Amino acid sequence: MKIGLKRIALGLMILVGLYGVGRFIDVYSGSFYAGARAPYLMMPTADAMTLRWQTEVPGQGQIRFGRSPTQLDRLVTEDVVAESHELRLQGLEPAQRYYYQIENRIGNETEILYAGEEYGFVTPPRAGQVAPVRFAVLGDPGKAGVVQNEVRDALLDWLKNNARPHRPQPDLDLLLTTGDNAYRSGSNKQFQSEFFTPYAELLKNIPLWPVYGNHDARRWAFFEIFSFPEKGESGGLASNTEHYYSFDHANVHFIMLDSQASIMDSDGAMLDWLKRDLAATSQPWIIAAFHHPPYTRGSHDSDDRDDSGGRMFAMREKVLPILEAGGADLVLTGHSHMYERSFLLRCHYGMSTTLQATMLRDKTDGTATPYKKPGRDGFSGTVYTMIGSSSKQDHGDLDHPVMAVSLAEAGSVVVDIDDKLMTVRFINRRGQLADRFSILKTAGTGQAIPCS
Repeated sequence: MKIGLKRIALGLMILVGLYGVGRFIDVYSGSFYAGARAPYLMMPTADAMTLRWQTEVPGQGQIRFGRSPTQLDRLVTEDVVAESHELRLQGLEPAQRYYYQIENRIGNETEILYAGEEYGFVTPPRAGQVAPVRFAVLGDPGKAGVVQNEVRDALLDWLKNNARPHRPQPDLDLLLTTGDNAYRSGSNKQFQSEFFTPYAELLKNIPLWPVYGNHDARRWAFFEIFSFPEKGESGGLASNTEHYYSFDHANVHFIMLDSQASIMDSDGAMLDWLKRDLAATSQPWIIAAFHHPPYTRGSHDSDDRDDSGGRMFAMREKVLPILEAGGADLVLTGHSHMYERSFLLRCHYGMSTTLQATMLRDKTDGTATPYKKPGRDGFSGTVYTMIGSSSKQDHGDLDHPVMAVSLAEAGSVVVDIDDKLMTVRFINRRGQLADRFSILKTAGTGQAIPCS
């Protein structure tokens, strides 16, 4: 009998070992993609821009660039021969239009891959400068199909019909995501078919800042594909990791957090960095983004401690007090596949049943009149926008009490910041303005006041 049990145990150990090996091979192989990938822009600053692309045939990548599509008078070349290419254009001027041409050198031959007036970008203003800022947010964007196409096209149409003067199309400064950029498993091949191919027309012109989601974490491709400013290259305090970081664009400070894999203990590295980063910035506007929403009652329930491994709970209990005390104005999340948007909220870190009237800093929905915040005030509240329906739409109760608006609709978000006024719009898949609210910065500096 003992020999039989030992054989069974040994057999189970072998099966577990074989599964582990198979899983490793699957994850490892899913981190690679052999094929062409059109250019995409990352890590913008007032004087630099990173371009990445991929070729089917290994070569030495190079970029010609300049202020005119017919006068590309500057050249940068890679030091190595590869299929995955990355070059940083430096010595640029702030708030200027540049054009680029990407080439692949193989031996003595040079092939032009991407060229023409359509390949260009606008550099950001200098950090801290007051200038109009417009960015779009795609929530859980990585599932190719009808919903994704309709949301993308509705966004592009809205931008065309509401263009700012003297701006090239698409009229965006930045493109953010809230994670889950490639379903189902975040493999490199899925990133190509579910993300890069559908959004190619945006990515060749608009710098991208994607959040790390739980589906992205199923393979190793995410951090191989994207470039992030872990050394503070785009402003903000150096985090020394690509999992979380910050950057500045004009007079806005963006904080990109990792709700999936980073430890969220109050004395952990990410939260220690977050406190120091908030203390270091002097920007009047602060926007944070991460994947798991602290408040939702859609396809996920933030009151359920077992949902998503407790990550929604952890973000609400550990991270929100730091963000609110630091004066965060807007928090963008995904994961729940619909649209929810809170009132101006402060000090609510527990279950939905613990919400008190004093935690709603303004009981209006911010549409008819803007929410008002004095400067970098740490007491006047934060608006939490959950956008997870840019490529798929699910169902839920949509009755969380902190929410001013809850919609079972697919769409994207467009944010405009003009000096002291922020306007946030939800554009649904039919191109309709389904939600709109504003925040106005008023006179006074304000100070963080602890929650009672």
